[in-house]
Amino acid sequence: MKAIYKKELRSYFVNPIGYIYLGVFLAFSAFLCCYTTLVSGTYSTASYFSNLILSFIVLIPLLTMRLFAEERKMKTEQLLLTAPVSITGMVLGKYFAALTIFAGGILASCINFIPLYVIAAAERSGTTSQMKHIGPVTGEIIGSLFAVLLLGAALIALGTLISALTENQLSAAVVSVGAIALMVLASLFNSLTDADGQPLLARAFRAVIDWISVFSRFSLFAAGIFDYAALIYDLSLAFIFLFLTIRLYERRRLG
Repeated sequence: MKAIYKKELRSYFVNPIGYIYLGVFLAFSAFLCCYTTLVSGTYSTASYFSNLILSFIVLIPLLTMRLFAEERKMKTEQLLLTAPVSITGMVLGKYFAALTIFAGGILASCINFIPLYVIAAAERSGTTSQMKHIGPVTGEIIGSLFAVLLLGAALIALGTLISALTENQLSAAVVSVGAIALMVLASLFNSLTDADGQPLLARAFRAVIDWISVFSRFSLFAAGIFDYAALIYDLSLAFIFLFLTIRLYERRRLG
């Protein structure tokens, strides 16, 4: 697994995908943080993280679309299947490489919060008074970062499975965008409809939508509260998608 991980991690920077992803992510997150906090005159980061999650609809497929689709397109998949490495190690090596790039971008974006603490320190010293609140809540920021990393782990696993099912990177990207959009935007359906007076089937459908939605499990972390249910949900999704990918390649190796 270690060799696959290093090879895949290096390939992100041999090809422009790694630079494009990190460049776009860091630029967008900096603009978003500035707009939702400094420009809006608030220390609250809830809007920042909510909009950041929406960006995953496009950004995560950039990381995952080539993981296995490129191998099939370049006819190197058989080399992987016959290499002296387990299928589990191969899949996890590629998965953790993508997750490393994602986590690196998230951690690097933490620099966006420095101006908030600088302004808060200036406010406390009485030199300026431009913001509406006392200062950023560190617990909320840490909780939101942890929730975003968990969510990213689940969505990258989903993108890994989709990439393994296709041999065209564009197809993998399009399907991944659709699948991730469904999970991220599912809660909008419930927010736009009224549950009162609806038949049992409609309420059951709303419950399923709420279960799929990732936003419904983000709110507690955003409030600085550790949500064990959300932790289990995200890790379970990542496990299921990776397990399906491993099973898919085990069948291909046997076939």
